[in-house]
Amino acid sequence: MHPDFKTDQEKFWAGEFGNEYIKRNTGEQALASTVAMFGDILSHCPEAGSLIEFGANTGINLRAIRSLRPAMSLDAIEINENAVSELLRCDAVRHVHHQSILEFEAEENYDISLIKGVLIHINPEYLGRVYDSLFKASRRYIVLAEYFNSTPVEVTYRGHAARLFKRDFAGEMLDRFVGLRVVDYGFVWNRDPDFPQDDLFWFVLEKR
Repeated sequence: MHPDFKTDQEKFWAGEFGNEYIKRNTGEQALASTVAMFGDILSHCPEAGSLIEFGANTGINLRAIRSLRPAMSLDAIEINENAVSELLRCDAVRHVHHQSILEFEAEENYDISLIKGVLIHINPEYLGRVYDSLFKASRRYIVLAEYFNSTPVEVTYRGHAARLFKRDFAGEMLDRFVGLRVVDYGFVWNRDPDFPQDDLFWFVLEKR
């Protein structure tokens, strides 16, 4: 395992499986669906001018956000080297942190800290560390978009065990940080006729 990696999950996404994920998650339909979802999400984050995404992959979320908020300052954290190369070529991104989100220490505050489809792949023993980082990096809003289950459950992911975990991530953050409130939440279905997503529940949380 890479000396900077604390978990098997980090190694998994930094390596070949992460590279294959990049190939699967591209295309115009994926971008259109992402723009539609973030149009709804950002409507609940008025005047937000800066954002950092935890686990940005190749930047599809950031490109969607840039199309909706052209003046927004966008940073990214990403563990996979190939994805980082794509991010560095993306005009939407100001700065890329090539590292595990388990090691990230925010040096500034952003109006929004964002994580989408990443908490589900974090080793549950380290979720608290990621929650703390999301909270610390945010000046006002925290946006989560993940699979949901009311109780923690592990799901086999493309034939691999211990690589996907569903739970109530937003609820756990609300319990962990007294100063958070829910602004709004929603669901995007994989069979949406126009803008499908992979059965994601999104939450906009705000610091009080």
